[in-house]
Amino acid sequence: MFEELTEKLEGVIRRLGGRAVLNETSIRESLREIRRVLLEADVNYRLVQDFLKRVEEQAQGREVIKSVSPGQMMVKIVYDELVSMLGGSSKPLAAASRPPTVIMLVGLQGSGKTTTAGKMALWLKNQGGSPLMIAADIYRPAAVEQLQTLGRDLDVPVHAPSPGDRQVESIITGGLARANELGADTVLIDTAGRLHIDRRMMDELVAVKNLAGPHEVLLVVDGMTGQDAVSIAQSFHRDLELSGLVLTKLDGDARGGAALSIYGVTRVPIKLIGVGEKLDALEVFHPDRMASRLLQMGDVVTLVERAGERMDQEAAEALEKKVLKHRDMDLEDFLSTLRQLQKLGPLESLLRMIPGVNSKMLKAVKIDQNRFKKVEAIILSMTPEERTRPGVLNASRRRRVAGGAGVAVQEVNQLVKQFDQMRKMMKKMGLFSGGQSAAMMRGGLPPF
Repeated sequence: MFEELTEKLEGVIRRLGGRAVLNETSIRESLREIRRVLLEADVNYRLVQDFLKRVEEQAQGREVIKSVSPGQMMVKIVYDELVSMLGGSSKPLAAASRPPTVIMLVGLQGSGKTTTAGKMALWLKNQGGSPLMIAADIYRPAAVEQLQTLGRDLDVPVHAPSPGDRQVESIITGGLARANELGADTVLIDTAGRLHIDRRMMDELVAVKNLAGPHEVLLVVDGMTGQDAVSIAQSFHRDLELSGLVLTKLDGDARGGAALSIYGVTRVPIKLIGVGEKLDALEVFHPDRMASRLLQMGDVVTLVERAGERMDQEAAEALEKKVLKHRDMDLEDFLSTLRQLQKLGPLESLLRMIPGVNSKMLKAVKIDQNRFKKVEAIILSMTPEERTRPGVLNASRRRRVAGGAGVAVQEVNQLVKQFDQMRKMMKKMGLFSGGQSAAMMRGGLPPF
């Protein structure tokens, strides 16, 4: 979502960081550029004005530190104010002193409530929880069936209305009773949405809230709706006193203004973000990490956390032991590591988390996601001996492998050549001597 905003901010920040002197004229010149970038990104006008005023006050009143250039200090001020605009710090979900914790999901139709319920159920389950979902959307066709399908896929119980039951109150009451029977520690209520906000919808949601007594009322907002997301949040907050927001579709191509505006206008914290279509694409929202990404400072913490959560630690430890024994990585190891890497998400999003990788670099790198599938097909078409000892791959064997994988022989040759070059490079860097490679793999990250 933030690609265009990040790219424009990157240019401003680069010019700021290189300034040897900051005076009133240069500060105002820089702020004019930042103002233009934020308004073009659809950030709320009043918030932009307040943001620039705070930056200007701090820049003019800050003492210059000898070890830091004035430009770098200005970048730090912009970063701090961006963090503040996004909410300051991450806000954890509430937890009931006596389970179950009840979480009510609200929002317009199409915002992603049902999918978010499934994502949250998986997220809670992966943390050792035992969630239950209540299908309380009796209006949207197939909404109940969608939640039941998600429940079956995730092995999470779903309380659905009995045939002919159109009373939301009885569905909620029955779902809470079932949660107590099953010993569920969290209840996720998927409520009905509408195509637009109306009084009847709000009255029904208020009634559900009064009945369920939720510990969290989370508004699910489609981040692609731009400034409409802010007005939607204001309307829901006025009637329901929201405790938090879930911003979905942050992997889309909207301008990003909603994410930067929504907390500042409503003062309701963004608690979770959806970063993809898969059910595991849900993350806790960290304002400081988001500000780092916006300013091209990277986000190594999220990268390492994601690696720790999604990568197979046993496979990483097995590879580490092999490396410590001074044995080369073979194509079997390479395939295993490649599969681990794919679990972390699209390669482009991973590269954006690495400090120093900017938009210009990403444009220069052509990332072909289908290449992973081809590489996997090529390696799987090899015999165990060929994967372990790529040197035995003569011309006839390569033709057989190419035929099995459905690719040209040149692609097999290219893979073997690149793999051989990578091994030589890793040896030169000392990655097979144990230290650096082992440390990286213990952290869950592949050594390349």
